[in-house]
Amino acid sequence: MTIYDFKATTIDGEEVTLQQYKGKVLLIVNTASKCGFTPQYEGLEKLYNQYKDKGLEILGFPSNQFAGQEPGTSDEIKKFCMINYGVSFQLFQKSDVRGEDIHPLFKYLTEETTFKGFDLNHHNGKKLNDMLKERFPEFLKGDSVKWNFTKFLIDTYGNIIERYEPTTQPESISTDIEKLLVESNENDIINKKIYTGENDEEVLNCEGKPCNFVYNDKKE
Repeated sequence: MTIYDFKATTIDGEEVTLQQYKGKVLLIVNTASKCGFTPQYEGLEKLYNQYKDKGLEILGFPSNQFAGQEPGTSDEIKKFCMINYGVSFQLFQKSDVRGEDIHPLFKYLTEETTFKGFDLNHHNGKKLNDMLKERFPEFLKGDSVKWNFTKFLIDTYGNIIERYEPTTQPESISTDIEKLLVESNENDIINKKIYTGENDEEVLNCEGKPCNFVYNDKKE
């Protein structure tokens, strides 16, 4: 199973299959408009503008599950993101990212990744950790999404590569994104390369394996 097996509804109400993002590096994020981490929208938009032409897509999933910090309608959320942060990457309809009604995509993402704790050196790290212990201790159990702006990095084959907690700034993910984009570009070059073998046979390579398309260009 990969993330391509899931569907989601955009913030404009269109149901799409994540299959359409095949071949792209993805950063999937649960977001909120009234959170201490909301300014990360700015960093996410910077990442998107920097790498979108190289194959990055960012998918934002607003959620109101964390202290009611995303109370607005789809239109209100969209306008807020555009006016305050110029968000141009794809946003989806408000969804549950934990609990009984969890979106199937986030159920998969959290079942396949591990919560490794918050960065307590982040200026909000200790504050978030202490707040959860005091007010929402159940959130700290298991590998569920703990708070807004948890991020999941996906490679061009739909595999989950890394999970980042809210205390990870978007800018610090750029190195991991670049690595995946470079690997994708190298694979594209290999897939398009034509190899010349014995007897002047040329074999078109498909995803690292010979295709059935083989022809002999040998001149008599």
